[in-house]
Amino acid sequence: MADELHLIAALERNIASAILGKPEAIHLSLVALLSGGHLLVEDAPGVGKTSLAKAIARSLACDFKRLQFTPDMLPSDILGSNVFLPNRGEFEFRPGPIFTNVLLADEINRTTPRTQSALLEAMSEGQVTIEGETHTLPDPFFVLATQNPFEFEGTYPLPENQLDRFMICIEIGYPSREIEKNVLINHREGEPGEKLGSVITTEQLRRLQSAARAVKVEDSLNDYILEIVDATRNHEQLHLGVSTRGAITLYRAVQGLALIEGRQYAVTDDIKRLVLPVLAHRIVVKGILHEGRRDRANSVLKQILSKTPVPN
Repeated sequence: MADELHLIAALERNIASAILGKPEAIHLSLVALLSGGHLLVEDAPGVGKTSLAKAIARSLACDFKRLQFTPDMLPSDILGSNVFLPNRGEFEFRPGPIFTNVLLADEINRTTPRTQSALLEAMSEGQVTIEGETHTLPDPFFVLATQNPFEFEGTYPLPENQLDRFMICIEIGYPSREIEKNVLINHREGEPGEKLGSVITTEQLRRLQSAARAVKVEDSLNDYILEIVDATRNHEQLHLGVSTRGAITLYRAVQGLALIEGRQYAVTDDIKRLVLPVLAHRIVVKGILHEGRRDRANSVLKQILSKTPVPN
């Protein structure tokens, strides 16, 4: 356990050296990474979404690729395609950028739903199917996606089935005045994230992910998770509750958080801490207006948490 905690601490310190004043965002990002999930960072332009994603990617000694999503992007630009070779009289598969360990999907909601859907199979099953042939992706495979708020120009809201593939959705927010001053100083000689070196190898990351899956979750905590999930399905303010995939995702995230906190067992507070970042983007609040949808989802989940009995 000591070795795992040393690796996690080194990873967290490395990222924090480039992303100042956002310890909770870094913490939750690592929960998604170590739990084998995917991360969605949603916020206004210029607050550090891409910087956080790049800092995480550069801290890992893994294969890393970045995709800037645009309205004219096609699924083949992500997955790859079969190319005909005239000299050999046959087709050869040319893998796309998705064949990597860490994929930064920058501004994912600036491309069309058709192209967004190219990521569904990859994020769920670690493979892609092209013209009937299945290709396995590298292990580990981690998608770090950023998106601008949907009301911004040129955005396509991510459909519910796409959002459901992300383990955690976070916002970064504006820093405090003091932190922002330090950010200016930190950028005096360029982008700090560009100078980051890797602190964890691919094999060490796999070991951490295995350690997270070994974290014990008592049966009473499983019931607590299911009580919360069931409450979302029967809440009068919700049009869509949490799916079974969402319940499994919360379970795995709880294991990851417990490991990061230095425990080989989960506690009730792990669940409470993760309910909003893991479940808020999976539920749909009733009403025709989308403004403040995430805020209203958070409000409903807080209400559910306050009414759900905590296991002894």
